[in-house]
Amino acid sequence: MAESLPLEMLTYILSFLPLSDQKEASLVSRAWYCAAQNALREQPGLTSLDLSGCSELTDGALLAVSRGLRHLRHLGLGKLQRLTDVGCTALGALRELQSLNMAECCLVSGRELAQTLGSVHGSPPHLTSLSLAYCSSLKSHLELEHRASDLKDPCPEPQGPSLLMLQALQELDLTACSKLTDASLAKVLQFPQLRQLSLSLLPALTDMGLVAVARGCPSLERLALSHCSHLSDEGWAQAASSWPRLQHLNLSSCSQLTEQTLDAIRQACRQLRVLDVAMCPGINMAAVRHFQAQLPQVSCIQSRFVGGADLTLTL
Repeated sequence: MAESLPLEMLTYILSFLPLSDQKEASLVSRAWYCAAQNALREQPGLTSLDLSGCSELTDGALLAVSRGLRHLRHLGLGKLQRLTDVGCTALGALRELQSLNMAECCLVSGRELAQTLGSVHGSPPHLTSLSLAYCSSLKSHLELEHRASDLKDPCPEPQGPSLLMLQALQELDLTACSKLTDASLAKVLQFPQLRQLSLSLLPALTDMGLVAVARGCPSLERLALSHCSHLSDEGWAQAASSWPRLQHLNLSSCSQLTEQTLDAIRQACRQLRVLDVAMCPGINMAAVRHFQAQLPQVSCIQSRFVGGADLTLTL
């Protein structure tokens, strides 16, 4: 009897079912399948979806999501280990997407992701938050096709697929994207509105990259650079003045830093509230105490194992 119902009526009925039941109903017949697809498309309420950890999901699942949930604003795809560039192309249909978590999606190469997010239909999505942490397969040319001849004066306008077009971006997590280099970071990290950035566990990041990021992202309030062992006092002497709004800073296990970096931060980052210099052997307890005295508004200084001591100073 249900087969004789108009498609619109059948769609209306199925719209009251939970997603799992709609999936089962779609297997009844072709008419029911069409009705279930229509019901999925017409659900206006679902704006947030977290599929993180669903390791068996493939590109087909993301294609289905992009067709049926066009109003998604927040999408979590962390640890989807079978997701590839094919699935990434589906993201272009999610025009209202504001935050995207693709941490540990290790089969995504980067070039297709940049093309999809950076130049879909000539207009970028309104992404404000993007996490690509632990995507170790991302290559150094991850975000761009354009060419910049001088590292010190990177080309401000992308000439090809580039995440540079995501000018509304406010949060970016590139933790452990180990193939990123100073050159790629200098060219692509030019986000004047970016407030939160993680470049922790980037073994190739040096002072040159740090200074370039400081110039390209002057509005940072939170910055994580833990385990970036090539950063030195000289880099921070140049970079610190670009971040007057910095409030949270993680420099743990940056083995080359000394009290000179603390002095540069103290003078330039007057709004700082939280600092982590744990496991920094070049910073001693005297320097930590002096920093605390000079910036009493800093509510927490994580300084475990500084100078051989195990200490956390808090107010």
